[in-house]
Amino acid sequence: MTLWPRSLLGQVLLAVAGALLVAQAISAALLYRASEERRAQHVVGTLAVQITAASTGAPAERVVRRWRERGGLGNGGARRMRVERGATPPALPSDRQETAIAAALREVLADQGVQGADRLRVASREALTDPRVLRRLEEGRPVGGGMDLGRARVVLASLPLRDGEWLTARTLAPERDRRALQGLALQTLVLFAVLMLAIWLLLRRITRPLAALTGRVEQFARTQDPAEPLAPQGPDDIRLLIEAHGRMEARIAAMLDEKDVMLGAIGHDLKTPLAALRVRIESVEDENERARMAAGIEDIVRTLDDILSLARVGRASEPPERTDLAALAASVVEEFEDMGEAATLAEGARVVAPVQVTWAKRALRNLVSNAVRYGGSADVAVLTEGGEAVLRVTDSGPGIPENRLATITEPFVRGEASRNRETGGAGLGLTLARAIAEAHGGRLVLANRPQGGLIAELRFPA
Repeated sequence: MTLWPRSLLGQVLLAVAGALLVAQAISAALLYRASEERRAQHVVGTLAVQITAASTGAPAERVVRRWRERGGLGNGGARRMRVERGATPPALPSDRQETAIAAALREVLADQGVQGADRLRVASREALTDPRVLRRLEEGRPVGGGMDLGRARVVLASLPLRDGEWLTARTLAPERDRRALQGLALQTLVLFAVLMLAIWLLLRRITRPLAALTGRVEQFARTQDPAEPLAPQGPDDIRLLIEAHGRMEARIAAMLDEKDVMLGAIGHDLKTPLAALRVRIESVEDENERARMAAGIEDIVRTLDDILSLARVGRASEPPERTDLAALAASVVEEFEDMGEAATLAEGARVVAPVQVTWAKRALRNLVSNAVRYGGSADVAVLTEGGEAVLRVTDSGPGIPENRLATITEPFVRGEASRNRETGGAGLGLTLARAIAEAHGGRLVLANRPQGGLIAELRFPA
C-alpha cells in the first residue's frame, strides 16, 4: 500500500500541500531564528549597559541612549536589576551556562574597553529560583513588568574586578514572541484552505472531462458502437482533445462499417463459386478424388468462416446477457458427444456471467475441438476464481512448448507444423477464442499441465 495517490487530482493536491508545508516550515524556522537573535541581542545589550555603567561609572541613562542608537536595546527599555558585588559569582546547581550570550557580551565589553571581559561568566536560571527575584517579590516590588515568571529565566553576567571582587548584573530574558508563530500557523491554515480549494476547483475542470473521455474510450473499445458524441467541456485544451477523439471515433466506426460490408461481400463472392464447385465435383467419377476435392472445399469454407468471424468479433448486434455458463458448456459438450468425440463436463456450482451466447459457445467449441484433436479427449469444467467466471478445458495431449505459449494465439499459428487437414485447421481457433474473451473484457489463459497436457481457460468478468 502506497500513500502516493494515483489520480492526477490527488497527486497535484498532495504535491502542492507538501511544497506549501515545506515553505511554511522554512519561514517558521527563519522567523524563530530571528526572534531568538532579537532576544539574545536584547539580553546582551541590557547586561552590557549595566556592566559598562557600573564598571566605568558612566551615567546609566547615557549608556542606555548610546546602546539604543546602536540598536542594542528595544524601545521597551532594559529589564534591569541592581548590580551587585561579591567575593564570588552567584551560582546555583541548576544554573545553565550561556556560551553564545557570553561570547557576544565579551565582544561588546571588549569593544567598550571594559577590563576583565575575557574572564566574563554568563549563566541563566529559572526566575523563581533566583534569590534577588524572590526577595523583590517578598517585598512586594514589581518584577518583570507583567511577565510570566513561572516560565521566565534570569540571565546573570559576572565580571571580575581589579580588587578581586565580582560584579554581577542580572536581567530577565524577554519572552518568546508566541504571537508571531501563532500568526504564521494561522496564515498557513488560511493559505492551505484557499490554495487547496482553488487548485481543487481548477483540477476538477480538467479531471472531470478526462474521466468522461476515459469512460467513453473504454465503452467504444468494448462495443465499437458510435453513440452520441461526447460534449466538449473543460478548458480549451481538453475541449480540443474531446473534439479530436469524437472525430477519430467517427472515422473508426465508419471504417469498421466499411470492413463489415467488405467482408460480407467477400464472403458472398467466395462462397457462391465454392458452392457451385461443390456441385460440379459430383461429376467426378473417382470416389477418392471426389472426397479429396470435397474435403478441400470444406476446409476453405471453414477457414473463410473463421476469418469472417474473427473480423466481426466485438461487433455483435445484441448486448451480453446473463447466462448460466454450466448450461452453455453442457450444450457444447453434448454436440461433441453426438459426434462420438470424447468430451466430458465436470459437475460444479452454477456460475452466471454476462456473455454473448453465440460467441461464447464459439470460443468454447474451438477450445474443446483443439483438445479433442491434439489430446484425444476434452474435460470441461465451470468455476469461479479470483472474481472471474472460468470455462476450463483440459486435455492429456503433448501440450505446447513453453517458448510458443506466448505466440500460439496469433493468427495462422498452429501447435504442430503441418497443414494436414487431419491434424488441424488454419490456426485461427485459439486466435478467435482469445478475441472473443477480450471482447467480453476477459482473457484466454493457456498453461501446460505438470503431468502432461494443456489447460485452456476462458475467463470472463463474473
